[in-house]
Amino acid sequence: MNAVNESWIQAADQGVLRLITAGSVDDGKSTLIGRLLVDSQGVFADQIAAIQRSKYKRGEDAEPDLALLTDGLEAEREQGITIDVAYRYFATPKRKFIVADTPGHEQYTRNMITGASTAQAAIILIDASRARDGQLLTQTKRHSTVARLLGLRHIVVAVNKMDLVDWDQAVFDRIHAAYRELADHLGIEHFHIIPLSALKGENITRPSSHAPWHTGLPLLPLLESLSLDDERQKPARLFVQWVIRHGGSRVDGFRGYAGQLDGGRIRVGDTIQVWPSARTAVVTGLYRAGQEQTQVEDGDAVTIVLDRELDISRGDLLTLADEPVTPRKSFEAELCWLDEQPLSTSRSYWLKQGTRLTQAKVRAVHAVRDVRSLQEQEASGTLALNDIGRVSIASRDPLVLDDYQEHAGTGAFILIDAGTNQTVAAGLVHNAAY
Repeated sequence: MNAVNESWIQAADQGVLRLITAGSVDDGKSTLIGRLLVDSQGVFADQIAAIQRSKYKRGEDAEPDLALLTDGLEAEREQGITIDVAYRYFATPKRKFIVADTPGHEQYTRNMITGASTAQAAIILIDASRARDGQLLTQTKRHSTVARLLGLRHIVVAVNKMDLVDWDQAVFDRIHAAYRELADHLGIEHFHIIPLSALKGENITRPSSHAPWHTGLPLLPLLESLSLDDERQKPARLFVQWVIRHGGSRVDGFRGYAGQLDGGRIRVGDTIQVWPSARTAVVTGLYRAGQEQTQVEDGDAVTIVLDRELDISRGDLLTLADEPVTPRKSFEAELCWLDEQPLSTSRSYWLKQGTRLTQAKVRAVHAVRDVRSLQEQEASGTLALNDIGRVSIASRDPLVLDDYQEHAGTGAFILIDAGTNQTVAAGLVHNAAY
């Protein structure tokens, strides 16, 4: 058995941490992931040999270009930048990891949001050689803002390329102070910060002799130690993805409603409520991976069988009847605009929440975040590409909404252009009671 598979099996029951790398162009995100893959024995010898032979290898030294392990698109290798989100998997004896290498270029901020939407932690990279005076780049601020808005529970600031500044503690301290100021502005209460060199493999798996002044954990042991427990008690929410008919009729089989349970738990005998119809029924059967269960919990992909026939279809939402909700047509949200065509408050867009699809209009843009000054500015009535703004939205149909920080499943949505079917915005509900 090779080391990759053995490592994965050893970590099988230790939990999975989903994380992203973020930051500006050339901060070393892809190289860092390549280093983590190599140091955790997550790549094969022939893969290393292949990138050493690559015509796109950067530099003339003997070090392999580890960024090529994640930058798989031809355009990425030609330009030396990350464009699409690349997911990689690796494991240590303590934990499994799913890591998303997200683009640093402003043009591809939408791809960073895609990777961050399912992550629990973010590694924000900062190039020490470009921030030696303590001035953070705009994309570092933008990605930190997005990570904060998305409620990522762990922020790890990796001050990379410390070898280019001779591991100068004064440079690290200035960057640390600058990021602390940024975190205070954004409301990030806690973050970890580590000096390292991804290319040289310093302070990745073991402490570096070049930074005796740093007393914290190296990067990989820190990632292994991050808590996966979510102390928030979220109510049960399940968007129906698929209606399953087995056996052809209720006499011979059953009708089940499949989806992923987000929050809480559901037991056989519980009374559930269906939205938007507000009808109720009792759970008579629960199935997970084809096996009958007495209860299912947060994160389970399940099929629910009810005691009576109801008109339930894809996009409907199931909640527990003893956890009352109030569907709404108007709410406030933070909106990150992802389209080159600016937002128009006179147009209708498709709003997709979970599997539910309805029409909506942005009624007003109240303020736009300036990621350079970290202040909200008075809105001009629209949002341009990569703008983040506070808006009011009205939907055609009532929606079950929760503030995003309380429940991401019903607090997140996207807007879709009805003419092009392009995703034009990602939204986070922050005032469901509006």
